[in-house]
Amino acid sequence: MLTDIFAYRYKNTPIWQNFGEPERQLLVQAFQIVSEQLFPYWVDAKEDPDIKAKWNTIHDKLSRELGLQELSPKTWGVWTKYQGEDFLSNGVYSIDNVCKTFVCANYDGSITADRFMKERISFVELAFREREEEIKETNAQLPTLLMHAAFEDTFRAKRAKGIGGPVVPGSKAEGVKAFNERLNKELKDAVGELNERFRRSGCGLNYHNGFIQLSSDELAKVQIEEPFWELVSGEDWKNVDFEMKDAIDRRDTGVRDPSLYAAKALESTIKIISKMKGWTHGKEKGAHNFIDNLRGGNLIDKWESDSLKDFFTKVRNPLGHGPGGEPMPELNPCQTDWAIEYCMSWIKSLIKRA
Repeated sequence: MLTDIFAYRYKNTPIWQNFGEPERQLLVQAFQIVSEQLFPYWVDAKEDPDIKAKWNTIHDKLSRELGLQELSPKTWGVWTKYQGEDFLSNGVYSIDNVCKTFVCANYDGSITADRFMKERISFVELAFREREEEIKETNAQLPTLLMHAAFEDTFRAKRAKGIGGPVVPGSKAEGVKAFNERLNKELKDAVGELNERFRRSGCGLNYHNGFIQLSSDELAKVQIEEPFWELVSGEDWKNVDFEMKDAIDRRDTGVRDPSLYAAKALESTIKIISKMKGWTHGKEKGAHNFIDNLRGGNLIDKWESDSLKDFFTKVRNPLGHGPGGEPMPELNPCQTDWAIEYCMSWIKSLIKRA
């Protein structure tokens, strides 16, 4: 099974020119976040079997994509002498130690610093993505768990009343809700720390919704990008999230038409909101008609409708249709950044209004 990893997406995009103390610190700090906050391997000095399975999954996914049998040796052996005879002592490393040896390895110059860092940052990306998928599954199960917990709370209260006994204090439903909130907060805190570590190392990276990507300038990241990724992290917006990630990857790796994919993310947002609000009637022929739906529902004003239509007419449509015998349309880097940020800002604003 193919796994999307940072090292492959950014293979042809130079990020690190050399390996120094900031890079060493970043790898150690990022690994500590994974091992201490996302997947603590040892619980009361014992392996947690479920966590061990997660570490194995992350290890196997990355080693396959890197074309390795193992990220670092899984076994050890030492020859010793006893009463004049040679004896081999051997054992097996825990999988978290195998991963630690790989991520926190000393850089020996046998490969470029860029490749060395990207392969290890890929481990961090996969670990965060694995934890994020876990939390998403937990969040999806929350309504059912709350329903069962509420039923149990009601049953306990009725039973206590029937036998004349005291009602046991505390609500199981509230406990389930509090536990879920804690899991989400722990992940959010871990993501926040990782991104701060990226910022301090000066590498220009940012993690969001399962992927590590290059970030734009600091002001745009704080005011546009971070709120944007948080808003589109829900299941309803998964296509918007995917299309915008595709746009950014294309921009960062020099692949054609990143602005087209940003525009697709914006168009998806408009269509989702139109359907969500019950404004879609089935006779729409393009983005302009869906924009009219938002205008008709008083979600946007006329000048905003005109601005959106102008963007689709002059940016999205020329990129999305064959030019025939005319020159192939293409935005320069500054225009591409503007188009992506324009779409992000609009998506963020429309979701908040909806």
